[in-house]
Amino acid sequence: MTPSAGAGPEAGAGAEREPGNDERRLHFLTPLRRAWVPIAATIGLVAQQGENVTEWVTAVSVALRFLALVALVLVFGAYGFLSWWFTHYAVTDTELRIRSGLLFRRTAHIRLDRIQAIDVTRPLLARLAGVAKLRLDVIGTDDKDELAFLSEKDAVALRAELLARAAGFTPAEAPLLGEAPERELLRVAPRDLVMSLVLTLSAWAALAGGILGPFAVWWFSSSPWVALATLLPVLGAVWAASVGRFLTEYDWRVAESPDGLRLDHGMLDRAHETVPPGRVQTVRIVEPLLWRRRGWVRVELAVAGSKNDVLVPVATRAAAHAVVARVLPDVDLGCLVFEPSPRNGSRWVVPVWWKGYGLAVSADVFAARRGRLCRRTEIVPHAKVQSVRYSQGPWQRAHGVADVHVDTGANATVTARLREAGEAAELLHAQAARSRTSRAAARPDRWMT
Repeated sequence: MTPSAGAGPEAGAGAEREPGNDERRLHFLTPLRRAWVPIAATIGLVAQQGENVTEWVTAVSVALRFLALVALVLVFGAYGFLSWWFTHYAVTDTELRIRSGLLFRRTAHIRLDRIQAIDVTRPLLARLAGVAKLRLDVIGTDDKDELAFLSEKDAVALRAELLARAAGFTPAEAPLLGEAPERELLRVAPRDLVMSLVLTLSAWAALAGGILGPFAVWWFSSSPWVALATLLPVLGAVWAASVGRFLTEYDWRVAESPDGLRLDHGMLDRAHETVPPGRVQTVRIVEPLLWRRRGWVRVELAVAGSKNDVLVPVATRAAAHAVVARVLPDVDLGCLVFEPSPRNGSRWVVPVWWKGYGLAVSADVFAARRGRLCRRTEIVPHAKVQSVRYSQGPWQRAHGVADVHVDTGANATVTARLREAGEAAELLHAQAARSRTSRAAARPDRWMT
């Protein structure tokens, strides 16, 4: 394997190099994180054997208890140190290699041309210690590989080097390029974020369920413990829909750079994510009922192999469309004209709600709309369509309507519901042809191009 020409002195003290090779170690504070694995296992064992542990502790002297505590600390510390000592990473001409494992060795070979996104995350305690971790999205894998922890300076430098290598720069050039410049496109004010949560019906529904659900369980079961067991998961849902979402989306910033759109956000845990260029499969515009008076929308994404699914948590429609235009070049969402589902057949298949369905097809995208209380518009570039399907159930067949499903590379499906059967059949063949010609003319997905 060819050694990396970029693994020089710039690796820094937080990413120490082994003498005589190109491998580097993680930050020296990493053993503190690794030590939590045996600690958690010990706590779980004590919780399972609670009464027996109490008997064992009371049966020994204070001196033996102290010695046992010291032994546990030494064992935990030794595990954290050894797991850090046997973890290395190296950057070569073609891949990032991560070797880890104390008893069972694991070597991850991550090809640079398969890297989809590299995120820098800074949990609260890591920010206080001045360290960060890199999370890598790789095409064809569901789980992210990560390097935790590096010093913040080394994490940013390594991310820039990997992206430069993925873009095709030589090993000598990549470390010298540094972080690509960026231009801010949008920033979400905390006040707007708070107001958007207040005007979200799902948050209020979760809160109402959190209050009424456990009370109803208590009323029918007459057991406070059953009500408490019901309350805990409901409180988790309420937290995720309100405070948790605010903490995650706080100070949301979208910036444009040669390596894609950069997303910075978070109050306690700060995340630096990247939307890969050309890898966006679907864009979803979400318009909750109470947001429409203010002209607000939320923009979500589906990226193949990536879990970054939010582009803009809340913004005006014009600002959101401007950001989407950077993700889908040459696509003007304001020019899409949606045709509603036909009244005659649709109203019998889906009463009332059929009015929320619509379809728009332009030279570049396939767009479908659904929902009346919370309107969702999904846009798929023709080049990202993997397959097209026609479906028609017996009730739909009786009323002359059908659905057309468009499948994308992110294992997602966009459906044009309740179209007139003849129109749906024509749309099926026309969309297949558009997708085929668009893929042939699509630009390659490359970093920094």
